[in-house]
Amino acid sequence: MQALDAVAVRRWADACVRSLDANRDDIDRINVFPVPDGDTGTNLSQTMRSAQDSLLRTPADSAGQALAALARGALAGARGNSGVILSQVLRGLAEAAQGASTAGGQAIRRALHRADELATAAVSKPVPGTVLTVLHAAAEAARDCPSDALDEVVTAAAKAGAEALADTPRQLAVLAKAGVVDAGAKGLVVLLDSLVAVITGQPVETTTAAPPPRSREALTTAREAGSGEFEYEVMYLLDGTPDVAALKRRLSALGDCVSVVGDGAGLWTVHVHCNDIGAAVEAGVEAGRPHRITVARFADQIAAQAPRFGRDRAVVVLVEGAGALELFRSEGAVAAAPTADPADLLALVVSTRARHVTVLPGDPALREPLELVVAQAAEAGQDVVVVPTFSPVQALSALAVHDPARRPGDDVVAMAEAAAATRRGEVRVSDRDAITWAGRCRPGDLLAMLDGEVVAVEPGPGDPLGLSRRLVDRMLAAGGELVTALLGEGAPDGLADLLEEHLRVAHPEVELAAYQGGQPGAVLVVGVE
Repeated sequence: MQALDAVAVRRWADACVRSLDANRDDIDRINVFPVPDGDTGTNLSQTMRSAQDSLLRTPADSAGQALAALARGALAGARGNSGVILSQVLRGLAEAAQGASTAGGQAIRRALHRADELATAAVSKPVPGTVLTVLHAAAEAARDCPSDALDEVVTAAAKAGAEALADTPRQLAVLAKAGVVDAGAKGLVVLLDSLVAVITGQPVETTTAAPPPRSREALTTAREAGSGEFEYEVMYLLDGTPDVAALKRRLSALGDCVSVVGDGAGLWTVHVHCNDIGAAVEAGVEAGRPHRITVARFADQIAAQAPRFGRDRAVVVLVEGAGALELFRSEGAVAAAPTADPADLLALVVSTRARHVTVLPGDPALREPLELVVAQAAEAGQDVVVVPTFSPVQALSALAVHDPARRPGDDVVAMAEAAAATRRGEVRVSDRDAITWAGRCRPGDLLAMLDGEVVAVEPGPGDPLGLSRRLVDRMLAAGGELVTALLGEGAPDGLADLLEEHLRVAHPEVELAAYQGGQPGAVLVVGVE
């Protein structure tokens, strides 16, 4: 790969989340805190997941847009000092690629240099032997690489980062005493290695030896870039245009590990280790508008990872009508009004937090945007399948056979077969002039439709009760056992009772299930199984 585009950025974000998840426990274990509950790996993982979720919710057609979405999400969801630094690394990459559809070797050079500048500026008192040292080494190696080829530039940066990581115990005494490398720096090397793997297509072999168990003394040594005298970590987002230097001075008087960093668009993240929580928050109130305030007591911290997927399966149904939405939700589906915006559809799929998602669109016009959603979700590790359903009644048939206990593939097949076996019909009011298979129609005319084609036209206002009865008879001419009727917004009073009485006389072997659907412009949406 010689150019990083939006798709590659999504792949990299997914690879970073997966790699940080895999290395989280190891990074937490070597995190040098006063208590054994290290959390750098957890903070990096959760910050990167926040960045990825932001990207999934943002329509990004270029590398610059994709990296900007990652940076925004990382800043808004930064966890701990390591998360703050990660947000600035991503911001540096985004600024260097701003406005560019792709990023090549030269762009990555500029990006790492800018990331180095921003990350260093984010820390109140930079310390040698930390993530900043490793980032600087990677940026310098990228700058000095004799080739402009993307793969060679990122490989040189990752190699230099790994070498600098191995040297961190010789630069920071507390690391040497603990017998570990710097935790935040190890997390950065994981990100660089993931980038190399995405660009070259080859897995990266790591040679870093597993750290030895830490002694009791090692577990009570000073925090990286901070000390053990402060018991709380305070973080919040800040809106406005604060005097950053003054806010840093105010917070530095209260504690250490101070950082005040922004996204370049008016949003700031504030981080400090202190004992006076109220004073730290008050400093933010005087500087702007603090929100999303979090406080963690180091003695109580437990390295815990919230899984990205909260459940294994979910069914998403896209359907119009308040009654239909309530019906599908009562059956356990995630129901929402249809939209052609891929970003909104992707956000809906991601919000399920399900590993396997089946989408029942209920409208053939959604096919193209859903194809984009499936591709983007797959890049991020979520399995999404769209079952062809062209009507809410077909979606109901599919949902009726959904069985979470089945294998996902078998369940999708069963749902698709149920939808395909359901004939769909509709009686609606025409909203325009048109030529149909049944003749010309004008606004206000009644239309009877079967499997998407107009089969009857009645001049408005027509006889909706009689036309509905004739449509159901035509659909049952080929046989059927169950008629499902959704009463649309234009359904006249007594339509459900009329259909029930008609079926009892003309088709006594057929069962009727009728529900309030509320579809705009529709009198009746009907399915036959």
